[in-house]
Amino acid sequence: MTEARPEPRTTLPDSRKTAPHRAERVGQPSPDDTLEVTLRVRPRQPLPEPGTATPVLTPAEYLERYGADHDDLERIADFAHDHHLSVVQSSPERRTVVLSGALHDMEAAFGATLHLYRPLGSDDQPSAAAQFRGRSGTLSVPSPLAPLIEGVFGLDDRPQAHPQYRYARPPTPEPGTAHPHAFTNGFPVTALTAAYAFPAGTDGSGQTVAIIELGGGYRTADLRAYFRAAGLPTPRVTAVSVNGARNRPTGDPGGPDGEVMLDIEVVGASAPGARIVVYFAPNTDAGFLNAVTTAAHDPTHRPSVISISWGAAESNWTTQAMNAMTAAFQEAGLLGVSVFCAAGDDGSSDRVPGGLAHADFPASSPAATGCGGTRLTLQGGLIAMESVWNNGVQQGASGGGISDTYPLPAYQSGAGVPTSANPPHRAGRGVPDVSAVADPQSGYQVRVDGVDTVIGGTSAVAPLWAGLTARLNQALGTRLGFLNPALYAHPEAFHDITVGNNGAYAARTGWDPCTGLGTPNGEALLQALRRT
Repeated sequence: MTEARPEPRTTLPDSRKTAPHRAERVGQPSPDDTLEVTLRVRPRQPLPEPGTATPVLTPAEYLERYGADHDDLERIADFAHDHHLSVVQSSPERRTVVLSGALHDMEAAFGATLHLYRPLGSDDQPSAAAQFRGRSGTLSVPSPLAPLIEGVFGLDDRPQAHPQYRYARPPTPEPGTAHPHAFTNGFPVTALTAAYAFPAGTDGSGQTVAIIELGGGYRTADLRAYFRAAGLPTPRVTAVSVNGARNRPTGDPGGPDGEVMLDIEVVGASAPGARIVVYFAPNTDAGFLNAVTTAAHDPTHRPSVISISWGAAESNWTTQAMNAMTAAFQEAGLLGVSVFCAAGDDGSSDRVPGGLAHADFPASSPAATGCGGTRLTLQGGLIAMESVWNNGVQQGASGGGISDTYPLPAYQSGAGVPTSANPPHRAGRGVPDVSAVADPQSGYQVRVDGVDTVIGGTSAVAPLWAGLTARLNQALGTRLGFLNPALYAHPEAFHDITVGNNGAYAARTGWDPCTGLGTPNGEALLQALRRT
């Protein structure tokens, strides 16, 4: 009797992952554990080159051109059945298939070996953080299936990103110890919308802003207290669960709740007429990707802007994950959704030791608008001085630099983007594109878990630009979608930041890798877009 020959398998390009850093291997997960993975499926036809200006499509037009082919989805369903896996969800719009099954069947299906890891603290001792699954090496699938699959996510559930915010000082740990609006420094958001000349007569009405969160939660009572004290209506906030994550406030204002409340309060105060939808997802590569695709293709809420304040150095990502996220941002742009991403709070090193410069992803995606940070002084409500935010390694600085992954996009070809500070000084996508105040010493007045405090970081810049874009959409009566080509065509609509540095890069006249084009003049930007 002839033995069955093993099926030929093909390695998935760009799926290589290194073993987790600053973590110790502590064992093997149970082979009978149930887990879910997300497969990203090829589009019917290739997407445009990342960073290309494209007409906005209706959802039906997008699905016809760039959705997943039903035959491809059926072939993946057959593959799942053959490997004892079940299809939990299959979406031609999002080009995703979610599979569920036993860990040992997942390992066999994708050629992976999974281990359990425990994070190490700053003293190199095991921390109290939860254990996670990790893998190293590449993934593979049966050869006939390989051309269909652009990525496999969720086998490894290590934390993928961190929030990009900084407190001016540690928040009071006991809820209720501060009074609403009892701030001693920082700016109310409305002072910033006035200083940056957000278009008069607009408030974001008719727009929906999506916020991506990978932890924490919000309390409605805090939102009511904050907006009542600010003299603004409390925004309509809806929570959407992705991959089982939910609105779960931790009660710790120094934890991820600070990110969630900062994002909601900045959007709600900068665009008080807009609806806000918060997509809560696990902090994994699969969770992050699924949150973005869920928001971009949400048929119920149909956001016109997405704000993302979580990220990590490009070296923390697999190439397949970065490419999948960039494709998701491209899809958002095709559907008229603008995407803003915080560029990082750790200067040009982006938390990576070794002395080299690193760009933060997803801000470095050529299909997103990366948001850097400044230090701002106002006099009489007007900008008196603005420079690059840089309070030193421990206190934070604007992220920014040159991508090690993406080439220079067409919209930056005339911006004078320098080569990387790292040898061999390659050319690449420059980040950020835009900026706004991020220094926590001149930061944003917010309320978190019953505590009034001041927060900065580029985490605040992404939602501020999201609020501005909601108001621009309202004024123009359209969905602007991917904004970068239009922004680079109108540098006159920005306050150019020419003072300061973020470590490896210095500000200068015109675009720079600290603050991009600069901070907005909303009225000038509206007039420029009217002419575009």
